Amino acid sequence: MAVVHRTVLKPTKLELLGAWLPSRPWYRGAEDGPRLARAGGFRLDDPEGEVGIEFIVATDTSGPRPATYLLPLTYRGAPLDGAEDALVGTMEHGVLGRRWAYDGCHDPVLVAQLTALIAGRAQAQDQDISDTPDPEVTASHTDGTAVPTDLADADDDRDGTVLTASDGTTLRLHRVLEPAGDAPAPASDETPAGAVGHVTGAWETADGTPARAVFAVLRPGAGA
Repeated sequence: MAVVHRTVLKPTKLELLGAWLPSRPWYRGAEDGPRLARAGGFRLDDPEGEVGIEFIVATDTSGPRPATYLLPLTYRGAPLDGAEDALVGTMEHGVLGRRWAYDGCHDPVLVAQLTALIAGRAQAQDQDISDTPDPEVTASHTDGTAVPTDLADADDDRDGTVLTASDGTTLRLHRVLEPAGDAPAPASDETPAGAVGHVTGAWETADGTPARAVFAVLRPGAGA
């Protein structure tokens, strides 16, 4: 299990994300940058114990209406080869030293553990407490269907990020989250229509109201 250190980060995660977010096609905030507040999230464990994996949910109040983003990050002790375009930034960790933070959709360790979560081989962990499962995060996949292990080629669009497997199966991460009442797709713990797997999570809206929605959806391709 990963250890959550209580220490100082310079710059903070939200400061790194604030500089990076305006470059994303799904960014909804002001041109001069977001005003971010952490709203929720969870962690996954790297079986090798080398890479930190965190799914941050942050609310941005800089735009005409608050926007809540799903921000998967990985933290590494050295640069990830070939992932220069996915680098969010570097920070100094009070215990671990310099850390390289990446958009986790481009990090094979995060992608592998996210698919393991959907397949039931991994368990979401509390964002702030070591060795503590997060019961607010649920995942499922349809019996008899395989969860591909070669999802790659993360591609951003207006609504999120799509990873594609060799058989055409896609995993979409909803980067802009909508509470259950506003979401165009089901925001319950039931697998969305036409999907073979999904992850659902929770956060708090800007006014403190609990919210829940689908974070990621796995859909079969023609060759699946």
